[in-house]
Amino acid sequence: MTRFALTLEFDGAPFHGLQRQAHGASVQQSIEEALGRITGEEATLHSAGRTDAGVHALAMRSHVDIEKDIAPFRLMEALNAHLRPDPIAVTHCEIVPDDWHARFSCIGRRYLYRIVNRRAPLTLGKGRAWHVATELDPEAMHRAAQALVGRHDFTTFRSVQCQAKDPVKTLDRLDVTAHDGEFGPEIHIRAEARSFLHHQVRSMVGCLKLVGAGSWPERRVAAALAARDRAELGLNAPPHGLYFVEAIYPETGEEQKS
Repeated sequence: MTRFALTLEFDGAPFHGLQRQAHGASVQQSIEEALGRITGEEATLHSAGRTDAGVHALAMRSHVDIEKDIAPFRLMEALNAHLRPDPIAVTHCEIVPDDWHARFSCIGRRYLYRIVNRRAPLTLGKGRAWHVATELDPEAMHRAAQALVGRHDFTTFRSVQCQAKDPVKTLDRLDVTAHDGEFGPEIHIRAEARSFLHHQVRSMVGCLKLVGAGSWPERRVAAALAARDRAELGLNAPPHGLYFVEAIYPETGEEQKS
């Protein structure tokens, strides 16, 4: 067996998530079926993170174990050929040690959430960002976000379907910045932690949007966190603005990208 690490880029719109689903298409299923056509083997894809339906990835890290003697470049080329027309691309492929694991070796995960803040509806950018027509205040959003940084019980920002045993997580970074994007004014929310709860990033973004729109005072984000009650959540942001950006591993202490 040879263990191959893959870096994946995908559009989450057609999928019910990264992991295999009983009720619909998934990124994992598409890749495993492509591997079967290439190698004749039943390989299992393991990934650094899970994504909900509609969530995108710029550089998801995954691994597979394969018996077939094949060079990493040839495997990458073959996968990209067999994955068409699914919106999935393998941007990097390499051989890694047998004890390297895409999920369990990962020591950090980074996400980006994109909001396009303009009056006109999105056309070319539809499905790539959350369109918010109401003018937002990114500085107020950033100030409110800092109450969430650190080690906390994130029950308020956790899906009722979350399977994690412990709602306590350490959020290393939650930054809100304004940008001139390709579709107009954009607000980027960047989150970094060792791991996240189900819907945590989207739930945090939804509440920060309420702050930016003036519907919530800044202090209410801290109050929602302290309540440790999902009923105190103001809003869960839609999935199509969320991107898995980077996975961090101890070999280099830096992001693993193509």
